[in-house]
Amino acid sequence: MKKFLAFTLMLSAMAFGMAVCPSISAAAADVREVVDYSQKANWYQIPKITKDVDTFYILATEYMGFNEGDPPYAAMDNPEMVEGAPVQYAMNASAFEESTNVFLPFYRQSSLKYAGETWRKNGNINEVISGIPYDDITAALDYYFKNYNNGRPFVLASHSQGSAIAQLVLKKYFKEHPEYYKRMVAAYVIGYAVTKDYLEANPHLKFATGESDTGVIISWNTEGKRNIEENVTTCVLFPNAISINPINWKLDGTYASASENLGSLVLNEQTQKFEIADVGADAQVIPERGVILTNAKIEPMPAELAAVASEFFGPDGRHESDYTFYYNNIKDNVAKRIATYKAGR
Repeated sequence: MKKFLAFTLMLSAMAFGMAVCPSISAAAADVREVVDYSQKANWYQIPKITKDVDTFYILATEYMGFNEGDPPYAAMDNPEMVEGAPVQYAMNASAFEESTNVFLPFYRQSSLKYAGETWRKNGNINEVISGIPYDDITAALDYYFKNYNNGRPFVLASHSQGSAIAQLVLKKYFKEHPEYYKRMVAAYVIGYAVTKDYLEANPHLKFATGESDTGVIISWNTEGKRNIEENVTTCVLFPNAISINPINWKLDGTYASASENLGSLVLNEQTQKFEIADVGADAQVIPERGVILTNAKIEPMPAELAAVASEFFGPDGRHESDYTFYYNNIKDNVAKRIATYKAGR
């Protein structure tokens, strides 16, 4: 278990998210199947209701699909997705559990291989996520709102491929369901660029302007200096991208030092448990690129993994740390936005 955890953490969120157990060949997704979200096996977590606000979290990629014969989409019981979800929950989604009840469905996500091929061809993965993955997530949302939500306000949260799907949910699903959308506290659409063009094309959506506004989208992509200096092309960044600073919650280039960071999430290698620490994660918005610049370092990867990460996220990417670098800031911010939402009711 320790070896597995260490390996998955090293891969965490890399290449549209985290992938594990690459030797396992996944069963093909049945494209004719309508996923039954009344079956608990189709959810990673249906929480006990202890809070008066929910979070609906959309997983980043767990399924690589590089083995010969692997299909473009994972089956609902895909071992990579099922075994990787607990680590992704611990690293990302757990930031919401102090303030909310966190719901997390499985879905027939695209493989990294298929997403990468489509990105290289089209410049984005819209074609990949607009069919099976979107249909599954909206089916899960339908079931969640009708059977689990019980009228509570909610947070939408996601990372990477999950955030590409979340943008489609915000664009289409919530436009079609304004009765749900009006109860959305905020959408943390992290690790896949939200652009000015997207917002202009969807005037019912708003980007955050500070630390406590509600009904808004919060998004950022984290990078090191070399990516910015070389203007590197990555699979999660597009022209006219917008990022908000996860430390000072500003949209301009105001620098936030690591001393202002409330705490990053790290794995204690001795105990194999997560803990809060100072890893030097500062933050500054680079408006012309639409990213967060940080000077925080990441643990070195083996050469073959570093090559894959560089191909998708540039030689100085921090995609795998979008959540963990600013973990306590996210926790604190969720609580503030919920408080503002409740005060305005």
